[in-house]
Amino acid sequence: MTGLTPFSDDEVERYARHLVLREIGGPGQQKLRSARVLMIGMGGLGAPAGLYLAAAGIGGLVIVDPDRVELSNLQRQVLFTSSDRGRSKVDAGLRRLTDLNPHVETQALQLCVDEGNAATLVEGFDLVLDGTDDFATRLAVSDACVAHGVPLVSGAIGRWTGQVGIFPGRPCYRCLVPEVPPDAETCQAVGVVGALAGVIGSMMALEAVKWITGAGEDLTGRLLVYDALAAVTRTVRVAADPLCPACGATYPGGT
Repeated sequence: MTGLTPFSDDEVERYARHLVLREIGGPGQQKLRSARVLMIGMGGLGAPAGLYLAAAGIGGLVIVDPDRVELSNLQRQVLFTSSDRGRSKVDAGLRRLTDLNPHVETQALQLCVDEGNAATLVEGFDLVLDGTDDFATRLAVSDACVAHGVPLVSGAIGRWTGQVGIFPGRPCYRCLVPEVPPDAETCQAVGVVGALAGVIGSMMALEAVKWITGAGEDLTGRLLVYDALAAVTRTVRVAADPLCPACGATYPGGT
């Protein structure tokens, strides 16, 4: 690990279970420590994903969310406690993540992500995780990631079903969802079982760790769908759309 800062005694003990993993080890942990990750949405998915990314030793973690903690969040958003009610999610989350791992450089941004600011937000990051519950935001984030060449880990949940995939550029998320569905549902409208958020959010963090360290086979270009009610999973390929306005061959960034 020439040229890299050695791990402190605290870090060696903290990351001991990673350091003995053949697929991660010292080099992989150094990659985690060097990575800058943007987590958009600190709700049901961002809460567990943020916890596991911080615990894993991500070097820089920026969390983005416009909302404040409400009582109805606590059924699934395990980053928060009852005493956080009324506080901004990013401020409460920042405190918890820093307490979990002070070695991680964390930053909180309390704002909505849209077409106007998504490109500025994602630029310069090594990886973006999107755990929002809004198709317009997901598409804006995906388009921005494609434009700046930043890979995207996308997760979604509703009722008893969740999904997670990695979109490194082409195919992109817009190849899967070309536009906002007219009958789009939200967890507020249809409900969601709380533990499902933990499953999918943790899988997002797991895929992020694999992507950064190069361990195993990640979900690049694939979508893993989990039906919690039936206890079954399936993985489907996501085909690149040659006419995609974001990543298609005739558009900037397309190949």
